[in-house]
Amino acid sequence: MAVRLRLRRIGKKKMPMYQIVAADSRAARNGKFLEVIGRYEPRQDPMIIATNETRVFHWLKNGALPTDTVRSLFQRNGLWVKWTLTKQGADPAKIASELEKFQAAQAEKRRHDEERRARRHASRKKVKKGEGAAEAAPAAAPAPAPAVAPASSGDAPAGT
Repeated sequence: MAVRLRLRRIGKKKMPMYQIVAADSRAARNGKFLEVIGRYEPRQDPMIIATNETRVFHWLKNGALPTDTVRSLFQRNGLWVKWTLTKQGADPAKIASELEKFQAAQAEKRRHDEERRARRHASRKKVKKGEGAAEAAPAAAPAPAPAVAPASSGDAPAGT
């Protein structure tokens, strides 16, 4: 039996939440599973990724393969870094230092994302304020009519 670590959808309509489960690869997405090892809530701000680390490592050591989505969640959470170092046989001190570097990089990334979100929000406000002023200005002052030069009778060619 091939075991996969994958997402099992739970939650209401239009409000997805997922359980990270160890399941037989032949079972349906929301079908029979072996064990719940975590949860993922993408609609929360910030999104929640909670896992039982010991059980995740247990299943990975026993040959379970994560799906691409679950692997990316583990990478965001730092579990994948820890798993690859453990698999390579790194000592606990090196694992701790690498995780510390990872956490620092994640904090910097979160700070950068928050700044970018704030800049976008501010620019949207400026655009909305600018559109409101631009719409109000033409209505207040009508545009001048284009000037037309009068035609002189001497310059015009005679009719047919």
